[in-house]
Amino acid sequence: MPRSSEDWHARFSQQAGWTSQLRRYLLSRLSLSGNSRILEVGCGTGVITAALNSETSAGIYGLDLNLSFLHLARQYDRNTAYCGGNALELPFPGSVFDAVVCHFFLLWVSQPGLALGEMARVTRPGGSVIAFAEPDYGGRIDYPPPLDGLGRWQTMALRRQGANPLQGRELARLFRAAGLQDIETGVLGGQWPGRPNPAEIESEWAMIEADLAGLVPRERLAELQKIDLDSWQAGERVLFVPTFYAAGKKP
Repeated sequence: MPRSSEDWHARFSQQAGWTSQLRRYLLSRLSLSGNSRILEVGCGTGVITAALNSETSAGIYGLDLNLSFLHLARQYDRNTAYCGGNALELPFPGSVFDAVVCHFFLLWVSQPGLALGEMARVTRPGGSVIAFAEPDYGGRIDYPPPLDGLGRWQTMALRRQGANPLQGRELARLFRAAGLQDIETGVLGGQWPGRPNPAEIESEWAMIEADLAGLVPRERLAELQKIDLDSWQAGERVLFVPTFYAAGKKP
């Protein structure tokens, strides 16, 4: 079943929770004021733009190609200026933003290097380009062992959807190719303080079921979901997808 904009909004909200501390760290390194402007490319339903509005006094702008996402974003976050547009040809003049950011976005772009070049083009000299999060499913860890096939299947599913499941490891190269300097890259840590809340588990399995439909029999997925729930309950579950970030300055 196709996922609705509301389903994606729930997923984007979950992802935003994973990166909240990292975003605050990266934003704290920028010299922003009420006159500064930040653009999020691939803003989706406005989850990150809304967070940026609460995390900084800068003016926030959002761009996405999906108009149904933007319709929901405008309802969800009325403090951001949104527009439709293609990341490969941003509809802005050069050097107009103090920072241009994205979040779980470049893996979905057919030419991520071109997109980063456009992000750098519209950033003012001395401003920053930041990829808050790009996953790398090639390093996914699932435990206990009956669940270790999930990463392989999801990698296949993402490729089938046109995404690059190994995008994370390519960030440093892409940022350098875009001409950015003072580049910092890293990986979000993994912490397992306990069982996720039921809504998080439900959201994760809704995504898995949608991705793996037609690839893995429904009965097998039901078996794996039970193993997943039982292992969380027992305190044994490990799920780690290396998620990279990168930040660089425009010379």
